[in-house]
Amino acid sequence: MNDIVVRHMTEEDIQEADRIIRLAFGTFRGLEDPENYRADAMYANPRYNADPSASFVAELNGKIVGSNFGLHWGSVGIFGPLTIHPDHWNKGIGSKLMEPVMRCFEKWGVTHSGAMTFANSPKHINLYRKFGYHPRFLIPVMSKKIEPKSIPSNSKSTWTRYSESKENQDKYLEECSQVTNTVYHGLDLELEIKAVDKINLGDTVILFDESKEIVGFAICHCGINTEAGNDKCYVKFGAVKANSESQSIFMNLLNACEEFAVSKGLSTLVAGVNAGRYNAYQSMLNQNFSIDFLGVSLHRPNNGAYNITDRYVIDDWR
Repeated sequence: MNDIVVRHMTEEDIQEADRIIRLAFGTFRGLEDPENYRADAMYANPRYNADPSASFVAELNGKIVGSNFGLHWGSVGIFGPLTIHPDHWNKGIGSKLMEPVMRCFEKWGVTHSGAMTFANSPKHINLYRKFGYHPRFLIPVMSKKIEPKSIPSNSKSTWTRYSESKENQDKYLEECSQVTNTVYHGLDLELEIKAVDKINLGDTVILFDESKEIVGFAICHCGINTEAGNDKCYVKFGAVKANSESQSIFMNLLNACEEFAVSKGLSTLVAGVNAGRYNAYQSMLNQNFSIDFLGVSLHRPNNGAYNITDRYVIDDWR
């Protein structure tokens, strides 16, 4: 399709891009009213604000027909959602929207990149295979109903919100980077933390040990018009230090996320975890999370990166 133009997204494009994202997902899932798929949530705005330079739209005759996004997590790059208006499926637009994101990953020098796609869609898996991506692990996206609670009295952890201490935010960012560096060399969520704070999508839960050292954090979207949706707290990313205490710290982080969600008046906690991180997955099941749906992770190069048994990380690469 020679008439397709791929360009950087602008703020004026966000609303239409988000409409097409919902329409594409809703159509793929066979909904009667696909454009209202997750109408209480937003996809394009959070990703655009994390990094406008890695947000792209495809135009046909001046009309937006699709979009794709790159997320820069330090040494890790995540892409998506890549969506096309259903009227223009199977016309090669997806490949055109992958190309600028691949250039972003090259410019950033990421050592690993990936995404989540539908586990039951050979078409999607074959598209991404052209760009060197290999399916590896199931990703359960899970949720649980939450009630007011406290971290157990025997816990030695406390937590705060990133937004609550402006004078300490640079320090928090540095120490959160140190946490993720123990998980995977160079992994860094600074842009995501700043984006959530910038446009008030929610907050980042910062977890301390008894010596006031940051040992974990969770980037949370809260409520309507975020990636969470109405009455939900969605953990976009969460991690604890990789050490001999990781499991107990991870349980404390889950408890802190629940407390945070309750403080925001929300009733459901949503979090995805790659099944390659088996201990984290099992810990969440033990905390009464249940699986809502499954995706599959795509990896380039074809290795597990930080998706290994003893890494306690929450993310689903959507």
